[in-house]
Amino acid sequence: MSLNFRFAIASDLHIALSHTIWDHPHRFHLVEASIPALEGVLEHLAECEIDFLLLPGDLTQDGEIDNHVWLSERLAKLPYPVYVVPGNHDVPLSVGNEQVTGLSDFSRYYHQFGYDNINQLYYTHEILPGVRLIGLNSNIFDETGKQIGCLDQPQLDWLQKVLATTTDELVLVMLHHNVIEHLPGQATNPLGRRYMLQNAPQLLEILAEANVQLLFTGHLHVQDIAQWQNIYEITTGSLVSYPHPYRILNWRTEPNGKQVLHIESHRITSVGGWPDLPEQSRERIADHSFPFMTKLLTSPPLSLPQEQAVLLAPDLRYFWADVAEGDAELHFPKFPTPVRRYFEAFSRERAIDNNTSLRLS
Repeated sequence: MSLNFRFAIASDLHIALSHTIWDHPHRFHLVEASIPALEGVLEHLAECEIDFLLLPGDLTQDGEIDNHVWLSERLAKLPYPVYVVPGNHDVPLSVGNEQVTGLSDFSRYYHQFGYDNINQLYYTHEILPGVRLIGLNSNIFDETGKQIGCLDQPQLDWLQKVLATTTDELVLVMLHHNVIEHLPGQATNPLGRRYMLQNAPQLLEILAEANVQLLFTGHLHVQDIAQWQNIYEITTGSLVSYPHPYRILNWRTEPNGKQVLHIESHRITSVGGWPDLPEQSRERIADHSFPFMTKLLTSPPLSLPQEQAVLLAPDLRYFWADVAEGDAELHFPKFPTPVRRYFEAFSRERAIDNNTSLRLS
């Protein structure tokens, strides 16, 4: 199959109109920059002749109806198709109210962007000849009312039926929660596993059996490409968090018939009020890092005493920003050996997270 197309990804937009913004003292991201950052992306994409745009969740600050309405109206004006899936912030309630969107209401705002059946929170479309997109909903509420990342059984059954009919198509799968680990021990670490799909192994087995090789996710606010067997998961950082990235991807069929996905990453570098947006947001993360790093140090697997964690945390001031940037090279020579090894394991052996080419079968 000879395929040649170009598309873009922007994730975790956290769109927030000015009257909806609330300032949590510990939040890293800059929702105040959400709309101008998105406009910056769209201005660039207007020059790129893309075939479609993927938005893998957390479209809004916290599911505010006004923000969903604004975004859906803005996306409707674009000259190319856009496809979305819900993030945990988009549907913080099982049942919505006058201000906030409930899980079952999400598709009503985005019927032009994948959800032609507004009574179903997942979909599939042949978006180009020979190219099929599957959009999944990874948000459910358990019996206690807690929101978790999981695919329910009806959705998994539907997915298997769809994949059984796609033997002659390239299949792209998009959901919000991570399916493959992007951080060491992410699936078991109490701080990292909430970003993972709880039944990720089951989904991966289904995709592997159908020879699906590409997953697109968000949620973690980091630039990272992870691999499990022949499946690549491309997670894209948040547009309102350092380094304010988005991606442009080119699928090409080479003369020898090999399929190659070229991935390039871009950044929003300035918006009104933030002339040096990456540097300012990097410092914001650093300024808010102490309690987060202290908790990481005192949690398993390190489980350090609080007094030792307090001494080490200042040296980790830029740790999360470096991880979020992708392709991190981390060195902590003054740390005790077990602690040094733990944090340096977040380094990348080779640069792949931002700009690379994947050769696919």
